[in-house]
Amino acid sequence: LSLHRAYLRSPLGLLRLGQLALGAAFWVTVAAHKYEGAAHFALFAAVLVWLLTLALFGLSLLGRWELVPWLGSRWLLTNLVHDLALGMGLYAAATGIMGHKAKQRSFCNLPGYSQHCLYSAYLSASICGGITACLYLFSGLYCLSRRCQDQRDIV
Repeated sequence: LSLHRAYLRSPLGLLRLGQLALGAAFWVTVAAHKYEGAAHFALFAAVLVWLLTLALFGLSLLGRWELVPWLGSRWLLTNLVHDLALGMGLYAAATGIMGHKAKQRSFCNLPGYSQHCLYSAYLSASICGGITACLYLFSGLYCLSRRCQDQRDIV
């Protein structure tokens, strides 16, 4: 096995590294704190998209996307749909959920509040999720521009 170094230096490869890092920060922040209600969906969405992104990154880095049945021959389209529909869509929803939860907990950010406060955890997760959704938008637009130029490869 050899690394596809051109992919790692490409805009898509760098965006994938950012998505993986910020996506992990999002779901680790949520999972490390007490969460309830809709935060379960936000955590599920973040972990699902993160695992799929990790698989796409690994296959692309190794140059082995042809091994994936049916999707390997349409790898640019697969990345495009993953980024815009799954990545951006689910992270935007998760960011909205965590932002709403942060707003609900904004009262405990006052000085002298003695109870355990989840405001900063929810707010930091919301910020990480928003930036991650933007990274998925950028990588989706990159794949879309390559597709519109009649290119079939991700690099």
